[in-house]
Amino acid sequence: MIQGKVLVTGATGDTGRATVHELLARGHKVRALAHARDDRSKGLEERGVEVVYGDLLDFGQVRAALGGVQRAYFVYPIRPGILQATAYFAQAAKEAGVEGIVNMSQKSAREDARSHAATDHWLSERLFDWSGLTVAHIRPTYFAEWLLYLAPMIKAGLLHVPFGTGKHAPIAAEDQGRVIAGILEDPAAHKGKTYPLFGPVEYTYEETAKVLGRVLGRPVQYKQVAFEEFQKAFEAGRKTTGRPVNDFLFQHLREVAIDHQNGIFAGKNDLVEKLGGRPPMTLEVFIEKHRAAFV
Repeated sequence: MIQGKVLVTGATGDTGRATVHELLARGHKVRALAHARDDRSKGLEERGVEVVYGDLLDFGQVRAALGGVQRAYFVYPIRPGILQATAYFAQAAKEAGVEGIVNMSQKSAREDARSHAATDHWLSERLFDWSGLTVAHIRPTYFAEWLLYLAPMIKAGLLHVPFGTGKHAPIAAEDQGRVIAGILEDPAAHKGKTYPLFGPVEYTYEETAKVLGRVLGRPVQYKQVAFEEFQKAFEAGRKTTGRPVNDFLFQHLREVAIDHQNGIFAGKNDLVEKLGGRPPMTLEVFIEKHRAAFV
């Protein structure tokens, strides 16, 4: 049992929200760091979560968020600044005596990545390692939630993407939340470990379109397109959901599309079940669970 509070950053995002849910279900006290007050943060407060507001690029706010915390989950969006945020977080965690941290990295994180975000995630891992803190890194493949970002396209019966014939096993955020909570319950056992995380079945995007069509009961047309065409459609879809877009994100997506084709995101293992307590969600179950977003 975690005696003190657990800080969850990105608490209104996909993995942060899932981690909060799992920690509460296991009876732990949670402090959530959110960027702004909205319906999502209000919902956390209504569940008994201590919600604090701040920016990971503000050292004073990070210090305040980590004060009195025993363990923490660190996640940073695909935008510039992760190395500064990591340095702030690591220093504040050392000052607060934090016993264990789970760091969200990504499957493509490596020193020679062409994606600036992927390289920065690899360097963020190294910063945490150098800090001497008890940290475990998770490197998930593409999230199943990626399909929700493409929902406007899927609603139109299309899956026009630039990812070629590469495969990955989509992993749901809630499966990652269980893994994160499981590691945080015994962080010393995972110090210095790096865990690639996958869903249960690998698919090409052409195969994903067929699964979507089968579950939704209507055709979803797959087409391999140039990145520029995909970028326009993706940008339009993000605007309808209010999610920000930026050049840094598109540089990342362009390069990881190539990585996907080259097999960087491929693989399967049993870590979700071992660390999180049950097998990962299938793509079919995920689509059905989020049917309203696709129809």
